[in-house]
Amino acid sequence: MRALGLLALLILMPVTLPVPILRELVHERFGVSEALTSLFMSINMIGAFIAAPLAGILADRFGKRRELIVGALLVDGFCFIALPLVGDFSVFMAVRFVEGCAHILALSLLMALAATSQSDDKRGRAMGLVGAGLLLGVALGAPLGGALGNGSIVRPLHTGAGLLFLAAGLAAAWLRETGRERERPGFAEIVATVMAHRRVLVPLAFAFADRFTVGFYTTTLSLYLTRVHEATPGQIGALIAVFMLPFALLSYPFGRFAERYSLSLMLCGGSALYGIGTAFVGFSSIPVLFVLMPVIGVTAAVMFVPTMLMTTDLVPESVRTTALGAFNAAGSLGFIIGPLTGGIVSQVVADSHGWLAGYRAAFVVAGISELLCVAVAIPFLLRLRARGLTT
Repeated sequence: MRALGLLALLILMPVTLPVPILRELVHERFGVSEALTSLFMSINMIGAFIAAPLAGILADRFGKRRELIVGALLVDGFCFIALPLVGDFSVFMAVRFVEGCAHILALSLLMALAATSQSDDKRGRAMGLVGAGLLLGVALGAPLGGALGNGSIVRPLHTGAGLLFLAAGLAAAWLRETGRERERPGFAEIVATVMAHRRVLVPLAFAFADRFTVGFYTTTLSLYLTRVHEATPGQIGALIAVFMLPFALLSYPFGRFAERYSLSLMLCGGSALYGIGTAFVGFSSIPVLFVLMPVIGVTAAVMFVPTMLMTTDLVPESVRTTALGAFNAAGSLGFIIGPLTGGIVSQVVADSHGWLAGYRAAFVVAGISELLCVAVAIPFLLRLRARGLTT
């Protein structure tokens, strides 16, 4: 179980390595708009949206999750090497698309191994440990990217490639199938089983909303801090880190907590507080953000593992990898739309009211989206609880 957590950390660190250098890597290098700069953080998620459910279906049908993870990590690493070498913006974005496909394949299958590595009464801690690794990787990637990115756009990307190659080697040496495998269903049976359990759409909606707002943190926040507050890459990386560190460190404790207490309450309560905090980001100075961001990180930790647990609880074990692929696909769709929405809202409002108003409007939209998800989901969660399908 600890090996899964370490691999999760190594796989996710490269995700936020480019965030502090986003303006230099995309906006200034290619001379494109804020919206197209934001698209850089979305285009790989388009690849992820396509690849995640396909990866889950293939794994549930054939197994071989270790081999698929290793291959995907190698492709991901070579994409990171290629990004600073490409001079054409269209080719640059195509490489980013492939990188997203490879990354989500490895991530989805690693999460599936975690979900089947423990008995049902201990899955919370397994998913919590992997979630902690994922989030700690994201948290550490941002300040590392900021430190490496001062004066260079190459070092963060080459470092990301090195981490992915290391993860591929460790995955080849450490990962094993869980030994809990059953007779594998066919493709048609997998699809039919998932479609018959449409209640899984409830946690998938939260996955979408959560990643939609995270898209604002990985893209709009960086652009906001550099344009309005003239923040350095180091400051941007530090702010993302103080948001992600409590998110990461509390995922395992909240994962164990979720084994005993209400998933619905943790999901809705954490999401509501997270949405409120997000809405205030654009109204905060940098010193205030260093207080607000850790608080938002704690609220995010409350809801993160319960979302994954509910996804696997609401489908049979034979299609859990597919369900987690759908979970990542929903999250990827949110991440596709999130940065684009942040870029469009901020640009449109800025054209008439200035950039400060534009970024404030963007984060208010992000916060309200989370609150709307909670409001819509509550009646469905109450029905699932009444039927004993979730807690």
